[in-house]
Amino acid sequence: MAGSIDLPDEENPFAPRRNDALLGHEEAEKTILEAWNSKRMHHAWLLCGPRGIGKATLAYRIARFILSGGGENGGAGLFGDQSDGLYVDPEDPVARRIAGGGHGDLKIIERQYDEKKKRLQGEITVANVRTVGNFMSKTSAEGGWRIVIVDAADELNRNAANAILKVLEEPPANAMMILIAHHPGRLLPTIRSRCRRLNLGALEDHQVVDLLGRYCPEMDLGDRDALSGLAEGSIGRALQLHEVGGLELYTEMVSLIASLPDADVAAQHKFAERFSPVDKDAAFATVTELLHWWLARMIRFAATGQPPREVVEGELPAMQRMAAAQPLDQWLEVWEKINELMGATRGLHLDRKQALLNAFFMLEETMRT
Repeated sequence: MAGSIDLPDEENPFAPRRNDALLGHEEAEKTILEAWNSKRMHHAWLLCGPRGIGKATLAYRIARFILSGGGENGGAGLFGDQSDGLYVDPEDPVARRIAGGGHGDLKIIERQYDEKKKRLQGEITVANVRTVGNFMSKTSAEGGWRIVIVDAADELNRNAANAILKVLEEPPANAMMILIAHHPGRLLPTIRSRCRRLNLGALEDHQVVDLLGRYCPEMDLGDRDALSGLAEGSIGRALQLHEVGGLELYTEMVSLIASLPDADVAAQHKFAERFSPVDKDAAFATVTELLHWWLARMIRFAATGQPPREVVEGELPAMQRMAAAQPLDQWLEVWEKINELMGATRGLHLDRKQALLNAFFMLEETMRT
């Protein structure tokens, strides 16, 4: 499942440039710090890993550290009580300017927000990166380094990627590029070869729970724990689900699936009706992803016999009944048909309510036959 919030940066309460909370990536942070202290800081870093695990948060953490003097001004330290870490106090003037998007030695390359379509553009174009070379070759406005963060490099189109490559081939002194990649295999091999790569893994469930407590203090522990199960190690995914009421959607969806094959038709109609309004694109995208994910977990359970974590009460017995009702190949066929249906519904703007009702009907008929 995806793991980012599709909002312009200034409207995103969890934007990485304003976020100093990082868990689970101590080794990556240590590697950066060791390179800095050795005076052999690489000119380009490639931060790789699943969406929403903290790659951009780490990128901004690096930028704050270097632009504030690289530890010369002190700090709380890597583990909260040492003076040699990447942490910079959020009240530090440099941190405040970065949070406000106003630091002259930091440039961010990312997808632009389309005001007409009310969503981020699908890719980063060459127009967005054209000024990168000139920016990095100039003398620092504050006598230190100049840093470019590309979020994310696998969203660069071909021309934009070639423009970035040209800068990487002739790196200026005291200039650094930090590239974030959700799918590094999509990058040009020549870009990958010019970067020092750091692989970041998914977070532990307890780390997602802890971060949710920081970002959403009003959320009770039970909901935080359930969201961590849906998020699969991505705090970004957990926050996105929270923003659109994903846990409530998932709980209701599982309840409807658990009732099959004795379908509650009225409840199905009531559930599907909420996605009919034109402004419910995000909610429909979320519920289709959740349905896809639930079915994939059920099929994996049917194939391996290993029960998944039960996120909400009643879903494991529902998976057991489904897995026993039909052979694996039959469920794989249904899974593919439902995915095709939901993809066509979103892509061709078909009736969303009817698509969900058809999906429930496919599941019901498969269990009956």
